[in-house]
Amino acid sequence: MNPTYMILIVLGLLLIFASFFTVKQQTSAIIERFGRFQSIRQSGLQIKIPVIDRIAGRLSLKIQQLDVIIETKTLDDVFVKLKVSVQFMVIKDKVYDAFYKLDYPHDQITSYVFDVVRAEVPKMKLDDVFVKKDDIAIAVKTELNDAMLNYGYDIIKTLVTDIDPDSQVKAAMNRINAADREKTAAQYEGDAQRILIVERAKAEAESKRLQGKGIADQRREIARGLEESVDVLNKAGINSQEASALIVITQHYDTLQSIGADTNSNLILLPNNPNAASTMLNDMVTSLVAANKINESSTTRKKDS
Repeated sequence: MNPTYMILIVLGLLLIFASFFTVKQQTSAIIERFGRFQSIRQSGLQIKIPVIDRIAGRLSLKIQQLDVIIETKTLDDVFVKLKVSVQFMVIKDKVYDAFYKLDYPHDQITSYVFDVVRAEVPKMKLDDVFVKKDDIAIAVKTELNDAMLNYGYDIIKTLVTDIDPDSQVKAAMNRINAADREKTAAQYEGDAQRILIVERAKAEAESKRLQGKGIADQRREIARGLEESVDVLNKAGINSQEASALIVITQHYDTLQSIGADTNSNLILLPNNPNAASTMLNDMVTSLVAANKINESSTTRKKDS
């Protein structure tokens, strides 16, 4: 075969293969003919005229994200760094504008973000920046949408993803937060201590009340028992004075017996000898007789008067 034919066949095959190209999913290809815009091709297998047509570029139709870090000053003169994440995409019907009207979309978006953030944040105090970060994001999105729509870009969402004040300011904020938490903890501890004291006082008052009631009941029963004992002795022919003295002497010896039974007792009851008991009885009888005489004299005077 003639070499010339071989060369022509090879060139023909190369031209055929060069006529076909593929465009990936969610991508648009811009075709130019002799340097002039020809057409926009979407995903799939496409055909172009070799040598005459060329692929000038490809644009992704996927959602992209650009992170912009801006340092600015707040209303209360605190320097703060904000990280703004901008999610954007090329509008499918405006691929031409996105490719030919704007060379560096990232730089353009960054410039608008800087402009909006540095216009909004200086109006706010540091605490308001944290609280109103969504308002900052909305302002950035609104400004970007108005500007980038003419270039074929749609701003999907803007997010203020990080607010980083100066390190000294953060340390001061942490100290304030710690002090507030300590104050709250101290208040809770004080309330708990106060409740504990009140409840303890209530319990002690209730204990005293029950203890007093028990002592009153005990004394009432003792008096009732003494009364019954006196009645029994009276029936046996012993008068009230002698019966009372006998009961007292009996309790005296019962007390001495109880003290002797407890080896660990430190209580000493004076007097405690047998003669002392007799003396105590005589003194008691004498006192009762004197008391009766006084009562009788008082009664006689009242009658005379």
